[in-house]
Amino acid sequence: MDIYFAVLNFTLSGAIGLVGILTLNKVSTPKEVLFALLPLLFALHQFDEGFVWLGMNEYINTRALEIAAGIFVYYAQGLLPFLVPLAIWLIEKDSYKRKLVGILTIFGFGLAIYTMYGLTTVPTNVSVVNNTLYYRNPWTENFYDASIYVLTTCGSLMLSSSISIQLFGFLNLIGLTIIFLLRPYGFTSLWCLYAAAISGLLYFYFIERRIKFLQEIKRKKEGINEKFERELNKLEKSHPKLFSTNL
Repeated sequence: MDIYFAVLNFTLSGAIGLVGILTLNKVSTPKEVLFALLPLLFALHQFDEGFVWLGMNEYINTRALEIAAGIFVYYAQGLLPFLVPLAIWLIEKDSYKRKLVGILTIFGFGLAIYTMYGLTTVPTNVSVVNNTLYYRNPWTENFYDASIYVLTTCGSLMLSSSISIQLFGFLNLIGLTIIFLLRPYGFTSLWCLYAAAISGLLYFYFIERRIKFLQEIKRKKEGINEKFERELNKLEKSHPKLFSTNL
């Protein structure tokens, strides 16, 4: 039956991959590239876990399973706490929020170095518990790492000025809390699956940005029209004959 979980991962990967491509097409500045890549990276991450499920069911050899599991854990536990705040820091416009996210990015970078060193030196064991993949590594299983992880990922998302990104962060916080309470052994696998499933929300950042851009143009246009109107009124008062002649 576990093979169906591999199919689920591959299917979700394809769906999120399409969203990722659409998101990348909305990029207009280099600073948005990393942020726009997140859904596609989540898609590739789920594609990789599909191979972990295949390995657990002996459809691929042990070495291939170790590589797939290693890639999954390195990205989930090592890179994400740095990539997420960095992506938000690059696109954040509010100076105060950008400073706060910058601090979280530094924390995330430190955690990433620490975690990846541990994952390199301490082997990760993968098993199936209650139809859930359990990635167990003594180096990363502690309260302090988990706290910084949540702070850097969900915290940076919720600090964003974008409503869609805030919502993504809030839903992730709710999701990981529920997963931790119900299936703590499946935290890495299930949270990444959940985050990938709702990562389509990040696409709406670009819709939100486009709306704000058009609203700003409209405000500027209205301001220019009002300025022209005031100038014409002044000229009409000071030179009424010229206006009557033109009419």
